[in-house]
Amino acid sequence: MTRTVRRTRSIRRTLPVTGAGVAALLVLSACSSSGSDSDSGSDAAGSSASPSAKVSGTVTVFAAASLKESFTALGKTFEKEHPGTRVTFNFGGSDTLAASITSGAPADVFASASPKTMATVTDAGDADGTPSTFVRNQLEIATLPGNPDKISSLKDLTKSGLKVVLCDRTVPCGAAAQKALDASSLKLTPASYEQDVKSALTKVELKEADAAVVYKTDVKAAGDKVQGVDFPESAKAVNDYPITLLKDAPNADAAKVFIELVKSAEGQKVLTGAGFLTP
Repeated sequence: MTRTVRRTRSIRRTLPVTGAGVAALLVLSACSSSGSDSDSGSDAAGSSASPSAKVSGTVTVFAAASLKESFTALGKTFEKEHPGTRVTFNFGGSDTLAASITSGAPADVFASASPKTMATVTDAGDADGTPSTFVRNQLEIATLPGNPDKISSLKDLTKSGLKVVLCDRTVPCGAAAQKALDASSLKLTPASYEQDVKSALTKVELKEADAAVVYKTDVKAAGDKVQGVDFPESAKAVNDYPITLLKDAPNADAAKVFIELVKSAEGQKVLTGAGFLTP
């Protein structure tokens, strides 16, 4: 829904242009000019939406499931730094979120786990400006605590009798996993394809699967519920994460400030602390 900005124009009264009236007109004209410049500067500052700008209202962020922990923390930081604001999140598979946005779902910001899913939004003309990469993420194998199946490589996931889950191929983590498998000339038939990375990880946490190919950040967030196993092929399937302001953002000014927080040194510290890589 496109927002319409209404502007109110000032109405100036005409003064007699004689004698003292001329002086009065000059004084009023100077004051009016000064006030107009001040208003213009204020509008420019507001439109730039710098981190120090005064913002309010709710910011709605659609973000990849793998960003849940770090973005939730940044949302709390944003609300603390800008009293009167609220950040709401919709976390999920990037492809599903992109489809929702192009279908008209109201949102201010989209943070995707891959350029390909971001392209769904930009190609539809729903992004305001050019998306920028703010972090990267790498795959890791999540196993049961203690790694009882002694998994040490991507090839080990192809062992008979091992129950492995992957993200759906349409989701960035699934596409990356398939890229890594292809690079190793490995074929893997998973027990299931999951709609997003959190769903894949949960299968292992609940012991419904022996292993899953997820992101390093998700393994780290799970703590001692799973054990991570690095594999060299993951270096060939690193995902860039782009973020953008959406074209019809209901709260564009506050959304710009939130994006600046994500890209700032403070935001990057939270993200790298969660296991993300710098762009």
